[in-house]
Amino acid sequence: MLFNSFQFLCVFLPIVVGGYWLLARTLPVSLSIAWLAVASYVFYVSGEHTYPWLLAVSVVANFLLGQAISAAPPDRSGVWLAAGVVGNLGLLGYYKYAVFVTDQLRWAGAEVPALHVVLPIGISFYTFTQIAYLVDVRRGATRERSFVSYLLFVSYFPHLIAGPILHHGEMLPQFRAPARDTLRRICSGLIIFAIGLVKKTVLADPCGAVATDVFSRAAVSPPGLVTAWVGAFAYAMQIYFDFSGYCDMAIGASQMLGIKLPINFNSPYKALSIIDFWRRWHITLSRFLRDYVYIPLGGNRKGPSRRYVNLLATMVLGGIWHGAGWTFVIWGSLHAAAQGIAHGWNDLGRRVHLVAIPKLVGWALTFVFVVLAWVPFRADSLASTLAMWRGMFGGNGFGMPAVGPLAGIAERLGLGAENLDALTPSALLTLAVAFGIALAAPNSQEILHRFDIALDTPGYRALGNPSRLTLVHLDWRVAVGAGVLLGVGARMIGGPSEFLYFQF
Repeated sequence: MLFNSFQFLCVFLPIVVGGYWLLARTLPVSLSIAWLAVASYVFYVSGEHTYPWLLAVSVVANFLLGQAISAAPPDRSGVWLAAGVVGNLGLLGYYKYAVFVTDQLRWAGAEVPALHVVLPIGISFYTFTQIAYLVDVRRGATRERSFVSYLLFVSYFPHLIAGPILHHGEMLPQFRAPARDTLRRICSGLIIFAIGLVKKTVLADPCGAVATDVFSRAAVSPPGLVTAWVGAFAYAMQIYFDFSGYCDMAIGASQMLGIKLPINFNSPYKALSIIDFWRRWHITLSRFLRDYVYIPLGGNRKGPSRRYVNLLATMVLGGIWHGAGWTFVIWGSLHAAAQGIAHGWNDLGRRVHLVAIPKLVGWALTFVFVVLAWVPFRADSLASTLAMWRGMFGGNGFGMPAVGPLAGIAERLGLGAENLDALTPSALLTLAVAFGIALAAPNSQEILHRFDIALDTPGYRALGNPSRLTLVHLDWRVAVGAGVLLGVGARMIGGPSEFLYFQF
């Protein structure tokens, strides 16, 4: 079931929200927890037709492991933790990476049978969530005795399919003490949900059509300079508003239940450095990689060389987490190298007092790098990646897209017009509007920060910056605006259009 579907908007969400508040106000909290747990599993099964049992098996196994870890003496709890981490990674590895590994072995000449494994939805997110839980139990930071509460923590439908990655300690207190300001929560949640829906259907999907048009033909028809940059830029806009829209809709759906999710997205295209970018993009994944990979490896405590090795390992793991393929390894490695250079520059600057890079230059370098790095993330193969990069650096000619007046200009100058079916004048306008919003507009959390809609993720810059567009009161004008946004977003819903992070 998709957030951007009439089934979710008109049936599932109203029933779940209405039932939850009715139970929370009239009956013991254990029943409202059970209601959300059952609803969340129904949400999962409605979309997962191949392995509807897998989430239940994973939750039961990890709940029992958590009990074993908390009950074992300190010198033996580590064995249970190791078993849990290996088991979780083994399950994730089989479903997500077994096909890739066997394909590489077959390519190398090994006689191994081909595998055909369907990737279960949400497995990366609920696997990392449960690994974090087991580690926190081992550290003595948390413990859960109720299976139903644990089931809800893992399968909670606003986060299940594409995050954020949750911590047990930040969610269970909310499940057990539901908020009482029902109308305010529902209204503010509906507003941010509507904003996310518009981002997805009005901005992300049209930008994605342009990106698909370029990337799908890159390997067989290498794009020219302008076309390649248009395709890469379109994908940068698509994934920005697709993921931002999902985060808004997840926070909004949860806010309607009086439960706050952690902030997961903070205007990353406003970042002035690649370090700043990763404090803003997929914040809870960055938090997980920092707390459970980078720091345990030694972080920056064991000298500069080890720090860069740890950084490389962490970012490559982050790349592989997104998908099984060399393109994701390349993407993670590029970001590791960029972060290494940025940290090295900062370290050098502290020693020799270098002149600070102007903010505009820092932003431009960061944004251009991010767009270039999105190419392997989006491309279907190494061949498509190389064709796109070659085009972006002028190796395939100028390649002006044949759209509107640009076609005539290209023909008169002999630059070689390239036909792109999806790149219409309206698509160009959508790209321009999306870019302007990403750079200049306040984000959803800034607009609604007075309504306490999300958890500030520890270790990252808190949101709630003042903005001229900040909402102060929920009045009839806000209600009309939210209704218009919902109407526009719903009007643009066409066929099934999954969020990009569903595939990770």
